[in-house]
Amino acid sequence: MLSKELKQQRIEQLLSIVKLACLIFPTAITFQSLISERYSHHYLLPYGVLITAILGLIYYLWSTSTKYKFHKNYTHLIGIIEHVVLGWILFLIILLSGGITSPNKFMFIFIIITSTIQLGLKGGLYVAGISSFAILCMDLYMAKDLVINPYFENDLTLAGVFLLTAWILGTYVEGEREHIEMLENMVNYDGLTKVYNHRFFFEQLQKDFDHAKLTDTPLTLLFLDIDYFKCYNDLNGHLEGDQVLTQMGNLLSTTVASRGTVARYGGEEFAVLLPNYDHKKGSKIAELLRQTVELTPFKGEENLPNNVLTVSVGIATYPNQAKDSIELIKCADDALYRAKFFDKNRVETYSSILDELEKNIAKEDLDILNSIKTLVNMINIKDRYTYGHVERVVMYSRRLGNALKLSKDDLRTLVCGAYMHDVGKIDIDESILIKKMPLTNDEWLQLKQHPVKGEETIQYVHCLQSARPLVRHHHERYDGCGYPDGLKGEEIPYLARILTVVDSFDAMTSNRVYNTKKSYDEAIIELERCKGAQFDPDITDCFISLIRNTPNF
Repeated sequence: MLSKELKQQRIEQLLSIVKLACLIFPTAITFQSLISERYSHHYLLPYGVLITAILGLIYYLWSTSTKYKFHKNYTHLIGIIEHVVLGWILFLIILLSGGITSPNKFMFIFIIITSTIQLGLKGGLYVAGISSFAILCMDLYMAKDLVINPYFENDLTLAGVFLLTAWILGTYVEGEREHIEMLENMVNYDGLTKVYNHRFFFEQLQKDFDHAKLTDTPLTLLFLDIDYFKCYNDLNGHLEGDQVLTQMGNLLSTTVASRGTVARYGGEEFAVLLPNYDHKKGSKIAELLRQTVELTPFKGEENLPNNVLTVSVGIATYPNQAKDSIELIKCADDALYRAKFFDKNRVETYSSILDELEKNIAKEDLDILNSIKTLVNMINIKDRYTYGHVERVVMYSRRLGNALKLSKDDLRTLVCGAYMHDVGKIDIDESILIKKMPLTNDEWLQLKQHPVKGEETIQYVHCLQSARPLVRHHHERYDGCGYPDGLKGEEIPYLARILTVVDSFDAMTSNRVYNTKKSYDEAIIELERCKGAQFDPDITDCFISLIRNTPNF
């Protein structure tokens, strides 16, 4: 099967041949007239050169115009102008070669063919009708003194040929266009949701990204995932689930409209490309989509955990958060994962403490930092719990650091340490990280080495030096019974003591294979019980107060 581009090339080649024929015939007829006795041979050369130059220029402009990509409306207008100009030229040639007695009236067939191919059935019939009307009016005007006008009768047949040619060719052209459009729909659209599919999304993403890079404009990517969709399918059946996907596709397309491109990325996940939208504008669209889905009734949604069907949304924007299209996808996917972790039905923007560090990092440290980012991503792949745990610990650390009135530099170090505190797990076997049974003594000893391994990983990165004590000592205990160095009380760095509290709180309130998730109230009781033994008392009191006094903590 020919590709669309190859078919278009062949059509353009055919049009060029027909257009060339359109100009060769008038040129030949003009020279024939010049050579006739009515003209002096002295005018033959200059007239010939002038006419050849004019017609050659017309052909050059005509043939090369197809090489440039104009807006659809401009392309249509250019095509109309081309055919009007050529129509006048052909009409003048017919007048020059005898008018009603001219044997060259058939030349209008060329312009009818080209107009039908370029403008379709309707355009071809218009041109055929105008050509027929021009010839018949010329017959009536120039032979008005004749009682019986044989020219008019003969040209009625010619007019019929013009219209029949336009109709037959136009019908074929329209059929081909409908067939091509149908094939494009099959290739580009998702059969269930009627939005663009995964394949088209990547094509459009690259086009939008190239345009954004060329024009120095922003490009925002949204990833949306239906919350508890597996639960919905289990409760209502896959047929109802398909209905939700169809309704969701229509809802997103209607809401986004001409702002961008909506595609089904896979399963219950959708993607929205928003060219020329910066982060602020993209966030507004993301929140609009989230609210629209939440307020739209879906059959059977009352059985879901939140009694309503919702979506989580992740946002990333070029150039602020990504340097290429692949990185843009990764950032949006990370943001979506964060939104799914933090209670769902929310919009999350991509952010990473390491990206913030890159802004002020020395060139010699940049490659090492990028390697560490790769290690963090590898840990996320090995143990998705660690990813969500780190993101939550970073969030809790920011809140507690602000409550403790840390300086700007200390807060930055705390957040950086929170992000990096489990990087040493890259050396821990995956089977240990995800093991459902209790760990053996050897396995436990391996796991206890991750703070030391983590410090070793970042020890050569200058911008991460201040975070090293947090990475190494976040499992020390206030009573000196922690690891790896058994530090006690204020021997433990202050920021590491902060990290220990929030790290333990998230571990208690998260689902783990070896741990039953505690409620916030149960976790507070545990913090109170371990205050002074495992945790710094003052930091613990501040954190408990923060939890109790912060709505939706």
